[in-house]
Parts: sequence; C-alpha cells; structure tokens
Amino acid sequence: MKIAIYPGSFDPVTSGHLNIIQRAANIFDKLIVCVMINPGKHPMFTRRERVELIRRVTAGIPNVEVDSSTELLAEYARRRGGCVIVKGLRAGSDFENEFQMALINHKINPDLDTMFLTAESQYMYLSSSTVKELGSYGVDLSDFLPSDIIPDFQERIEKRKNSKEEYENERP
Repeated sequence: MKIAIYPGSFDPVTSGHLNIIQRAANIFDKLIVCVMINPGKHPMFTRRERVELIRRVTAGIPNVEVDSSTELLAEYARRRGGCVIVKGLRAGSDFENEFQMALINHKINPDLDTMFLTAESQYMYLSSSTVKELGSYGVDLSDFLPSDIIPDFQERIEKRKNSKEEYENERP
C-alpha cells in the first residue's frame, strides 16, 4: 500500500488545500493529511479544531485520514509508513523553500520522496493568510474556503475582531 502524507498548518483548510487533497487521494492508496505545528505562525484555530475542520471537508474521500503531529515530518512519515510527502506549489517562490525541505526530509529518511503538485490556476494566489485577511473585511469566501467550514471561519473572525476591539477600548 502506497501511503502519502500531505503536511501543513491548514489554518484554515482552503479550497486550494482541498483540491490538492482530492488530487493526491486519486494517486495514492492512502493519504494522511497531517496538521503540523509551524512555530513561526500564530494559528487562528487550535490544532484539534483544524483536524476537525479537515475531517469534515474530506468526509467523502474514503482513503483520506486526518492526523496531527508535533514531531519532525521525516520521522512522522517513517512511523506512519509514508513513502511520499505531497506538497502543493503555487508559485516559483514556493518551490525554493519546498525543494530545500524535500532534500532535508530525504536526508533524514532516505526512503521518503516528495511529490509536488502545482496548484490549479484558480488557486494560484490563495493562501490561508490571504483568506484570513479577506475574511476580516467581510469578503464573500465561497471561492476560497470549502462551504462546510465558512460558518466556523466567520465565527472565529468575529470573535477575534471583538477581542481586538475590547483590547483597544481598554488602552489609555
């Protein structure tokens, strides 16, 4: 059985992520979507919430499993029996960083390869950061997020906005 792992922070999972998940699931026997921790990011959703959101939008894809990990990706892949890391690429700038990470992962786990799937044209510009910014301005998110999670996202945006307003109202 060929097992692939699609890692990311998925904060939140976007329509672009879901497109990569669907395409990779068609290639491999099993795809594990793994929510990883990126210390350089301050997530909107907890790790547990992100796992649940991904499970919800992938419920109809039988060979997709959703997990999370705080361990090194190459070690996680070894432990789970993964032979391929799937990475989605939007632009040339993505490639440089992802190529470097692929080399490092292969060095740590020589049985691990990386497969790059290019984003489809309608998702080339899409990132979780962009979605968060658009959401904070009340933009219609139906082209950016799976419809199942838009209410969760909007609720979180509203909570963050209210917290920020409370903080700013308390400042002298």
